[in-house]
Amino acid sequence: MYQGMNRNILLLALPASILISLASCDVRKTDQHDHNAGAAAPVEALAPTSVQVIDSIYDFGSIREGELVEYSFRFKNTGSEPLVVNNVSASCGCTVGDKPQAPVKPGELGFIKVKFNSANRPGEAHKSVTVSSNASPAFPELIMKGTVLGKEQ
Repeated sequence: MYQGMNRNILLLALPASILISLASCDVRKTDQHDHNAGAAAPVEALAPTSVQVIDSIYDFGSIREGELVEYSFRFKNTGSEPLVVNNVSASCGCTVGDKPQAPVKPGELGFIKVKFNSANRPGEAHKSVTVSSNASPAFPELIMKGTVLGKEQ
């Protein structure tokens, strides 16, 4: 009887130990081109906090083709844990987002700086920026929009 129980325990323990060892391995590749990657802990390892986004849409109006538009989207850490922004990615190469380098402490304001280069982009502009952090719920999509007037206008 004990021999059968030991074999059953072994049959249950073996798959469990394999799953545990697989779960402890992080086999995801990191993007070597991400200039925003830093020493911050992965989002999954951080305690969640909450965020209040003060600016989620910036309308820059009308600009001339070739002008550079910069705007700092403001947010406040409304939670009780430090807010860490791990990544900021834009919808196209003409738009670049810059994240805070240090965690934003509870109650403090933080900024996501976004730059849009309007060179060769005449017409309506609608650029989105995605923010990855330990905020729950997650950051909403940040939007920069306006009209780029062609060189002949």
